[in-house]
Amino acid sequence: MTPHRTQPPPPPQAFSPEERAAMRRALALARRGLGRTSPNPVVGAVILDRGGREAGHGWHQQAGGAHAEIHALRAAGPRAAGGTAVVTLEPCSRQGRTGPCTRALLQAGIRHVVYAVADPTLAGEGAERLREAGLDVRAGLLAERAAEDNHAWLTAALHHRPHVTLKLATTLDGRIAARDGTSRWITGPPARRDTHLLRTRVDAVAVGSATVLADDPRLTARDPAGRTRRRQPVRIVFDRRLRTPPTCRLATDTAAPTWIVTTHAPPRRAPRTAPGACELITTEAGPGFLPAALTELHRRGIRSLLVEGGATLAGALLADHLVDRLVWYSAPRLLGADGAPAVRGLDVPTCAQAPGFRVVGARRIGEDVRVVLEPQPKESP
Repeated sequence: MTPHRTQPPPPPQAFSPEERAAMRRALALARRGLGRTSPNPVVGAVILDRGGREAGHGWHQQAGGAHAEIHALRAAGPRAAGGTAVVTLEPCSRQGRTGPCTRALLQAGIRHVVYAVADPTLAGEGAERLREAGLDVRAGLLAERAAEDNHAWLTAALHHRPHVTLKLATTLDGRIAARDGTSRWITGPPARRDTHLLRTRVDAVAVGSATVLADDPRLTARDPAGRTRRRQPVRIVFDRRLRTPPTCRLATDTAAPTWIVTTHAPPRRAPRTAPGACELITTEAGPGFLPAALTELHRRGIRSLLVEGGATLAGALLADHLVDRLVWYSAPRLLGADGAPAVRGLDVPTCAQAPGFRVVGARRIGEDVRVVLEPQPKESP
């Protein structure tokens, strides 16, 4: 379950029409940073002058660069004095690769700060510093929308592992391949293009070794014309037994970095890959393999992970409660009982123990239907 669903809603506060309009503008600005700012969140900011008119705006454009508030303050110049900063995330108060935004807001003479979502890494420190300096600070304006835009980053910040999106593309009866093993293409071109768009918005795309052996995927993000995009996610193979062939495309091309995650168990052989094409990451064996692997990926800067297959990996992630979001493409066809299931190894003895999901959104894409779901927390007895 994504973290913003578990946080209690902020108490009702008064916001002016100008502040509401500015927050909508800030949210639109923040979305310009999707896929560009990791491991940082996406943030937008609007500065209103004393009369409530927009004086400047900005967004966080790339990791290591100026934060949204800094861009907005620069654009506003002296008009920021006595005004209001409207920000989609609580302003930072700590020195990182850039200076703290709280200090910049104070130096600019801002008197009011309105933000949508608290930064869980700050524990309220940013808002508290501004209040201690005498500023009027209010939180929670359009919080749900702001949290949705940063749902991956918020999960990673709270749980110290990447936000995991599991993508499934199945027939109506939940099959991902026919009896003869063929699986291309279950869904139509519009759904496949949508998957490539998903890849542009995550830090990494992952599959299991069985998918590599069966499909030899590229896992690159491509535009509608089939051209490889400039920015590519890291490609990850979860491969406990080091079965990844040295001749597969993930191991021989240089379109994007490829990491093979395996266990500490001594391998019988290491994949002979092209120089620089693959990096081997070892982690603990046994039932703790996936949690340990995700912790290590987080340490290496991965905040959002899109898992595209296969059935055994999907089942293991679901069994370990490591799936934060499920994107399911359903094609209007049937493959029957002999087709390969989308999920394997998930032990569900009774309906009462079946994992539940809530529908976040659903829409038609070409001839297929895309449903976005999040895990439903079990009710306490």
